[in-house]
Amino acid sequence: MKKTDVIEKMMRFHLSRQEALLYLCLIEHGQLTGYEASKLTGISRSNVYGSLNVLADKGAAMVQEAGGPTYYMAVELEEFINNQLRSLEADKEYLLTHMPKMISSKEGYLTIQGADNIRDKAFNMILGCRMRLYLAAAKEIIEQLRPALVEAGSRGLKIVIISSPGCEQLATHFYEDKPEEGQLRLITDSTYVLTGELTGNSTDTCLYSGQENLVTVMKEALRNKIKLLEIEERKKERDDD
Repeated sequence: MKKTDVIEKMMRFHLSRQEALLYLCLIEHGQLTGYEASKLTGISRSNVYGSLNVLADKGAAMVQEAGGPTYYMAVELEEFINNQLRSLEADKEYLLTHMPKMISSKEGYLTIQGADNIRDKAFNMILGCRMRLYLAAAKEIIEQLRPALVEAGSRGLKIVIISSPGCEQLATHFYEDKPEEGQLRLITDSTYVLTGELTGNSTDTCLYSGQENLVTVMKEALRNKIKLLEIEERKKERDDD
């Protein structure tokens, strides 16, 4: 376990870095007083007591007071996470109901930066797809998008994938190739395009657009690629015979 990774993930659930560190300490050592938590984490006692009380307020810790020292104990991780998710779902419903309608504007050529943001955009494009999608990417990227592709397949969409072997079961039409590492090309419903690199770094960049000319160019490029792959496959079959 990489402690820094765990803390970073916990911070996504409305905990500060210090609160996440204390939560992890409670998980590892069981119930502790503020003094004990301070000794174990190196956080000053004055800051520890404040953060432990905030953990309790946020539903991540419980407090035991029985006339003696005050002890703090972590709430079970799954229980804490599920509580946070329910709260977020309620907030989502409220915002969807009460947020003013977004002013529509014609999309241009938009730059999406960072692996997480690009991955999220690809997910949402696939989940929002209604008829067909074309995806050319390395197997590693396909695997990251697997849940969205499985969901799209369950809706009977046409799914064309160009990638290395191992992704066939996710596609209705599969073409074997070896795309460049990190390369991502996605077209949904002949309407939207996402193209660029997805290597897992914060510096990754993709272009997203609904502009008809870019969509047409990308579609034509993928069609030509598919024709070449079909020709190569037929040639290979003749050579094998």
